[in-house]
Amino acid sequence: MNQSARKPGRLVVVSNRVAQPKQTSTGGLASAMQAALQERGGLWFGWSGKISANGELHRLSAGPIDYATIDLSRADHDDFYAGFANRTLWPLLHYRPDLVDYQRKHLEGYLRVNALFADRLVKLLRPTDILWVHDYHLIPLAAMLRQRGVKNRIGFFLHTPMPAAALLIALPQHRQLLETLASYDLIGLHTARDLRALEDYFLHEIGGAMRPGGRLRAANGRSFRAGVFPISIDTALVAKAARCAETYEEIGQLRKSLEGRALLIGVDRLDYSKGLAQRFLAYAHLLERAPALHRRITFLQIAPPSRGAVPEYRQIRRELERMAGHINGMYAAPDWVPIRYVNQSFPHSLLTGYYRHARVGLVTPLRDGMNLVAKEYVASQNPKDPGVLVLSRFAGAASELEDALLVNPADTAEVADALERALKMPLRERRRRWRGMMDVLESRDITAWRNDFLDALTAAPAPASIAEPASPAASQITLPKKPPDGPPSHC
Repeated sequence: MNQSARKPGRLVVVSNRVAQPKQTSTGGLASAMQAALQERGGLWFGWSGKISANGELHRLSAGPIDYATIDLSRADHDDFYAGFANRTLWPLLHYRPDLVDYQRKHLEGYLRVNALFADRLVKLLRPTDILWVHDYHLIPLAAMLRQRGVKNRIGFFLHTPMPAAALLIALPQHRQLLETLASYDLIGLHTARDLRALEDYFLHEIGGAMRPGGRLRAANGRSFRAGVFPISIDTALVAKAARCAETYEEIGQLRKSLEGRALLIGVDRLDYSKGLAQRFLAYAHLLERAPALHRRITFLQIAPPSRGAVPEYRQIRRELERMAGHINGMYAAPDWVPIRYVNQSFPHSLLTGYYRHARVGLVTPLRDGMNLVAKEYVASQNPKDPGVLVLSRFAGAASELEDALLVNPADTAEVADALERALKMPLRERRRRWRGMMDVLESRDITAWRNDFLDALTAAPAPASIAEPASPAASQITLPKKPPDGPPSHC
């Protein structure tokens, strides 16, 4: 589709956090949204990251992009973000119902902040705007905008996995919350498995139906479309960054410190969904059964801490520190440390250099929506001497990177087998596997992802022409009343 066909109106991006122009951001989503907004002109709306009592609205413009952010009160932050989003939805969406901490006050805060977003955003919208809402923080936002009279096309992308319906129904008031997804015109998911889970939930748990054209009709009468749109990376940019990083002093220092040993690398946010404890166990199993590899390999695990206020995150940090110390105590020699465990972040450009120098990329989450580290590892490789990706079957990336060595991260012996196979893999096979994965990344990069989604959203039937109720399900949750001044004149 040509560029003009992609520009029917201003793009409005809505996300929990906003990557503003003066802030350093290396994430794929940030770069993709910046590029889309730069191309179309538009608005990026979300939380400022600040805590204040007055909920101040901040405005900033940079070229064709407007930024609008709001502050949250301490209570809103604690109930919405730290509470329902991170202690209820995050573990549920990552198949950890045992870690779900559901509190009604957290749900009330979650709905309150979504209503606050709707109240502020509705006053900034234009009749031809197309809205793209991101992630689990904002599930009911479209329903709240519809309540306020908004008829614009609204798309939603879920960056986490979509768990099986049997897990979703364990969430108290699941129907009242999740049925509001029908207020979107298009829902994007990473994999076919995620799409099946969403369809199964709507069709078999809440009485929905499939309609012609692949549309899902919720029991409340509203219909929508859902599709698979696997997020990706800026493949060419990552590959270039990795080539350039070879000249960095830090890469030279790493190479010198290894003294010819093969490097295995893992880079993950410190989170229980990443399978880090199981990864350490698999590495220890490899060292135990393959003493010939001692002094010949080194495992570098970079795991910047996150959500330090959440007890489960403090616990996993202590556990990994203990495991790393135990592994090094068991197997280290005066001239060799088997595992280097680092709790800090590094610039993205430097990470690509680390990836390029690693013989094995170890990406073994227990569950992950996509996992862009897997894709960045592949894109960073030297085509003449590429490394091998060992990848969890339960990362979304596994559905595309079929030439990786796919493993069950809970099976430490299987992961150890894959590591040993990767370390011994002939150059010819390494090149073949890398080429197959690189072909995927070059044809399905971050630009293709955002254009595919926006093309599909633009092609959706105009919401105003759909003769179905807006979203009665949203009214079944206790919501703040519509603002006294009513919706803007265009609604």
